[in-house]
Amino acid sequence: MMRILLILLIVVPALEIFTMIQVGQVIGGWPTFFLIVACSFLGAYLLKQQGIRTLNQIRQELSMGMIPGEALLDGACILVGGTLLLTPGFVTDIFGLVLVLPGIRAPFKSLIKIWLLRLASKGRITYYRR
Repeated sequence: MMRILLILLIVVPALEIFTMIQVGQVIGGWPTFFLIVACSFLGAYLLKQQGIRTLNQIRQELSMGMIPGEALLDGACILVGGTLLLTPGFVTDIFGLVLVLPGIRAPFKSLIKIWLLRLASKGRITYYRR
């Protein structure tokens, strides 16, 4: 796990810099700068909008006595996606947008569920059932 994290910490910034240079060569320096800033503002807006919606869904499910599993998974995706959208760069913005938008997020949620179930079946995480 640490190796993957170390590789990501090296590869992602290098890929972001490469992408920004390439985009800057095509559309120019200032338009690239403003596009990056605009993507960050869009990310902040989407993070706030989707976060409030998910928080309300969690509250509603808790008030009905239900465990908000799907809503919590949505919240985790929105948190990671919003963080990626606020990070300067185009590659992270694409992944962040995929995790923040509800229609596109669904396939990633099912992959996360499968990953969590595998961890639980191996005994690496503990969960409680009623």
